[in-house]
Amino acid sequence: MLVDDKYFLGVDVGSVSTNMVLLRPDNTVKEALYLRTQGRPMQIIQEGIKLLRSKIGKSAEIMGVGATGSARQLAATLLGADVVKNEITAHAVAASRVNPQVQTILEIGGQDSKIIILRDGVVSDFAMNTVCAAGTGSFLDQQASRLGIKIEEFGPLAIEAKNPVRIAGRCSVFAESDMIHKQQLGHSLPDILAGLCQAMVRNYLNNVGKNKDIKGPIFFQGGVAANPGICKAFEEELGQPIIVPENYDVMGALGAAYLAQEKVGSRPGNRTRFRGLDLGETHFQAKSFDCTGCANRCEVVEITQDGRSLARWGDRCGKWSVAGAADTAISGLEQKVEQRGA
Repeated sequence: MLVDDKYFLGVDVGSVSTNMVLLRPDNTVKEALYLRTQGRPMQIIQEGIKLLRSKIGKSAEIMGVGATGSARQLAATLLGADVVKNEITAHAVAASRVNPQVQTILEIGGQDSKIIILRDGVVSDFAMNTVCAAGTGSFLDQQASRLGIKIEEFGPLAIEAKNPVRIAGRCSVFAESDMIHKQQLGHSLPDILAGLCQAMVRNYLNNVGKNKDIKGPIFFQGGVAANPGICKAFEEELGQPIIVPENYDVMGALGAAYLAQEKVGSRPGNRTRFRGLDLGETHFQAKSFDCTGCANRCEVVEITQDGRSLARWGDRCGKWSVAGAADTAISGLEQKVEQRGA
């Protein structure tokens, strides 16, 4: 097999997008996918694998798999991931690999935002905001829709502003009513859009970035980094240049791929747990049930593959998750016995 046919796969499954990156052994990116999760993470993961297979062929070898994102546990179960890490670690690893000197990461996605402080390549501080939508990409999507423009036009129009208006940014509801008021007063569209960008940046820095030691170089990651209006607002507010890396929208998946590379490279025999490029045709099913074993009444989630239990989680005591791990181990032994018998 050619070296070009060997890859490390990184998968980042979030509430808005599911991102996949194929990393070559020489650390160059072969493919990067940005897919809308649409509330169907299992199906989108399978669709993503089908897309990747169509680009690289069934004969390609996936040497290792890393999973991250809010649905990383689900992704790891479906894929057979070799390493599972949170988004903070994945984004930090990707940024430090791209530029070892980076000291601050600003990350804004569709539903959440985070700031990561690095010193000497190590995460020294971080914060996340998952409560208010005013500091996320969904806020910009909503306002673009209300103003009747495409989100792709938002940033270019914002940087044309001559006199950005002042818009309240602490709450998405107040920001929207303030924006409507400014429209009624007759302010231009670019000035209103620039004001929204500045409001979002103020919201981010006053909440997520509060009391953080923000030093350069500064990386801006996540889907919102595509908006030049937000980049400009950050530069004006911080008084420092903002760097948008090449793979800004899939940095979490890129970091997961790097982590898989490190994990599998340190494992004896360098064997991956990846289920294969054919998993797009595999029948996975998710179901849940309430455990009545105690007063906690935990809601347990179970993932099955072709009727066989792969994993369970959600229980506080470990009763069902341990049973799920045992079922998986037994199934693996049964498969080995069958193969030997054949």
